[in-house]
Amino acid sequence: MTVTLEVRDGVGTLRLDRPPMNALDVATQDRLRELAEEASRRDDVRAVVLYGGEKVFAAGADIKEMQAMDHAAMVLRSRALQDSFTAVARIPKPVVAAVTGYALGGGCELALCADFRIAGDNAKLGQPEILLGLIPGAGGTQRLARLVGPAKAKDLIFTGRQVRADEALTMGLVDRVVPAAEVYEQAHAWAARLAKGPALALRAAKEAVDAGLETDIDTGLTIERTWFAGLFATEDRERGMRSFVEEGPGKAKFL
Repeated sequence: MTVTLEVRDGVGTLRLDRPPMNALDVATQDRLRELAEEASRRDDVRAVVLYGGEKVFAAGADIKEMQAMDHAAMVLRSRALQDSFTAVARIPKPVVAAVTGYALGGGCELALCADFRIAGDNAKLGQPEILLGLIPGAGGTQRLARLVGPAKAKDLIFTGRQVRADEALTMGLVDRVVPAAEVYEQAHAWAARLAKGPALALRAAKEAVDAGLETDIDTGLTIERTWFAGLFATEDRERGMRSFVEEGPGKAKFL
């Protein structure tokens, strides 16, 4: 299998495993969508780590496979390509990307689907599609601009240049840089911490932020208000408030 899902301590690791560079061919894209949807459904998965291994996250699409496609073939395939990445972005649980080595093209776009990105000090990220006479097609023009702003996104997309981890941190493309050998450990620890939190509240928080960014402030506040009030019907809210009153802040344990 080119993508696997392994669950430990409430954390599901979506692992790309297509040596040597984790090129994202059609089969890998489809498998990624299937496992992202599985992780979304499974109650034992409360947070997710995206990981490509110790040496590389994902160096991009399978160019040889793409070269054989004509316009008609890509018209049919491009929606499925985007859908596979959107399935990751829509996992209703915290998702962290553990980025080592190259995260280029589709690899960078996959990292953009996470809520948080931890990069190794050996990481290189970029959207080099312009060098092939193309533009990003798996969400890069949209998610990158929303994350780092349109000017920085255009810099990367127009030039196709790669940025090292320190520059990626400065521009907001990644959220933390750690020694390469510690990337997965730290990503898993971050996810495991959130996996112990209130699942419905975390889901609500993620949806409120993500959906709110796509609309105007008044609609965003309505989304927030609806989720906020709705959580008063949950057992997690009762447990959290009871623990606060009886034991003090930060001591609640959620199922």
